[in-house]
Amino acid sequence: MALCDVPQSGDFVLRNCSVPSAFLAGETSEQDGELVTRDIHIASGRFLAVTRSDPHHRLEARSPCIDAARAMIWPCFADIHCHLDKGQIHGRAPGGDGSFLSALDAVASDRIHWNGIETRLRMDFGLRCAFAHGSAAVRTHIDSDHSAAAVSWEAFAELRDRWAGRIDLQAVSLVQVGALADPVLSRTVAERVAEFGGILGASTRQVPDLDAIIDTLFQLAEEKDLALDFHVDESCDPNAKALSLIARTAIRRRFAGSVVVGHCCSLATQDDDDVDQTLDLVAQAGIAVVTLPVLNLHLQDRQTARTPRLRGMTLVHEMRARGIPVAIGGDNVRDPLYPYGDHDMLAVYRDATRIGHLDAPVGIWPRSITTTPRAIMKLPERLVRTGHPADFILFVARNFSELLARPQADRVVVRDGRPTMAQLPDFAELDEIMSPGLGE
Repeated sequence: MALCDVPQSGDFVLRNCSVPSAFLAGETSEQDGELVTRDIHIASGRFLAVTRSDPHHRLEARSPCIDAARAMIWPCFADIHCHLDKGQIHGRAPGGDGSFLSALDAVASDRIHWNGIETRLRMDFGLRCAFAHGSAAVRTHIDSDHSAAAVSWEAFAELRDRWAGRIDLQAVSLVQVGALADPVLSRTVAERVAEFGGILGASTRQVPDLDAIIDTLFQLAEEKDLALDFHVDESCDPNAKALSLIARTAIRRRFAGSVVVGHCCSLATQDDDDVDQTLDLVAQAGIAVVTLPVLNLHLQDRQTARTPRLRGMTLVHEMRARGIPVAIGGDNVRDPLYPYGDHDMLAVYRDATRIGHLDAPVGIWPRSITTTPRAIMKLPERLVRTGHPADFILFVARNFSELLARPQADRVVVRDGRPTMAQLPDFAELDEIMSPGLGE
């Protein structure tokens, strides 16, 4: 089929679709042959019926029927970890020598340009990219320990309202954990997060009194009924063990809220006994993990004139074996920490499959950028299931090899049963956004 054949009527049947079994209720497969064929009837913005395809069966339907020719259908993406507030500044702040610290310095220097208009426009640009590629949910981390933090949170609130119904937008505070030893700052951050309906977070480092700082964050989350989302052990140093500390704190405090941890790179450099002990604690604490393989492959083990030896990806297979929820996030886009990317979760999934061997079999890994992050974000489930909203992406690819071999730039994003026709924004729009002095 030609993907342009998908009608605008909102009432039609797609025959002979390829559907990953992970997206069909009760049909999850861990074996080869994860794809099944289905006839999908869409009406009034919902999946009216999802039935087994039978070439000998004449479908009784008054709606237009389109032969999908085994085109693959996925629920819309969910990016549970990105950084809209600093996105798209690479042309103005290229990031120094490519190292983590020089990138952070470049971001800090660039904040002189961040104001109400400039920040909103950049964040909106990122959301337009995400929407055009097929995302229906985005969680962004917001740097929250600098003078422009209030502007960034106000921009988030405005964009959350503006994008309601198209993208469910969430925000997490991001502060270097050592700074939170200051009780005034830690409470100020928590109060701002509560004011804007956000999630409390920090980036861990090996700092003095880390135990006490983490405990204070849990206490503030309990006081203000906030969920927690940490950048954790974003390092290849085997001595970075904040993940274990966070898990033990959650267990000791019997924390009832949601806890998410991202990165956890150092886990891949630790010995098996430490890994087993830590992952057992993470499972016991009910913590969800977000792996950021693209950024970590770019930043970790980076040394001048030396080829990196370490991948920087956390132990996702070992986590899944323990029942720990694992999602994949897109992370930074076109900023000093990562100068590439376009908020396309299929591109991220493609790289994650190669980096982390998420194949043979593919199993339920397609959930890691769709249903799993939605569940972690406490959003309603979205499957290819009768009665669910018809929010999905249609790819001309007929199997996973074809899906991951090409960018799938001709994909069709369908929301409420109708193709969106959304176009990616032109990078030239950023020329004016990047102009110094753009103000209110």
